[in-house]
Amino acid sequence: MVLMGDYHTHTKYSRNGHGKGTILENASVALNKGLKQIAITDHGFNHKYFGVRRKDIPNVKEDILNAKEVTGVDILLGIESNLISCDGQIDINEQDFEFLDILLMGHHTMVKMVSSRDALDLAWANFFGSPYAPSQERLNRNTTAFLKALDKYPIDIITHLNYGCPTDTLAVAKMAKEKGTLIELNGKRINFTDQELEIMANEGVKFIVNSDAHSPYKVGECNNAMNTIFRLGLPLSQIVNIDKLPKFSSKRG
Repeated sequence: MVLMGDYHTHTKYSRNGHGKGTILENASVALNKGLKQIAITDHGFNHKYFGVRRKDIPNVKEDILNAKEVTGVDILLGIESNLISCDGQIDINEQDFEFLDILLMGHHTMVKMVSSRDALDLAWANFFGSPYAPSQERLNRNTTAFLKALDKYPIDIITHLNYGCPTDTLAVAKMAKEKGTLIELNGKRINFTDQELEIMANEGVKFIVNSDAHSPYKVGECNNAMNTIFRLGLPLSQIVNIDKLPKFSSKRG
């Protein structure tokens, strides 16, 4: 099993020291580890402390061009957007698609929500609620928010599903399969049971292995995910960046 690309990496553009390295440093590590492609996916605009600023996007683009020239690694410009309402809104505008090569989406804390009601029902309810035994009401609300986001936006990858926001995994997987969205197998954490993973695989959903690196040396470090794939015997044909490179551009023409 050879990892060909890593599509969830952060840089210093994830503000306040959350991301540790430069785009060139991420690409250089990727080159040394034999990766052919990476994505720069800093935190979405509504993250109060770590979000990339829209005014910095031209600098991100320039740094990507420079890192490509220096390393020869193909680099996609993306963002890890935030779920910001129970109605499935995320912190991406129509104009943002002009610069995006890839769109990731996940649930995060410390994010500016659409309304105080969304903050209570989505942010605070999950922050203070049990991650292991959510009420049926909270589970349904979280799941509906993810399903609506998948229906509204051309999301390429759902990041660390169920991390801090438990959902009906099978329902999300079915919608992801319908929309052509990939479910991430995160290099740092996997918040599914073995049974849930096997059910998703049997449903035919496609997975992607990512590091979620916040420091350059972590780029391409996906042993947690790779070991899970090997241990459960998940079909490699359903994992889009092992032994091959995925394509993301078709959904946006």
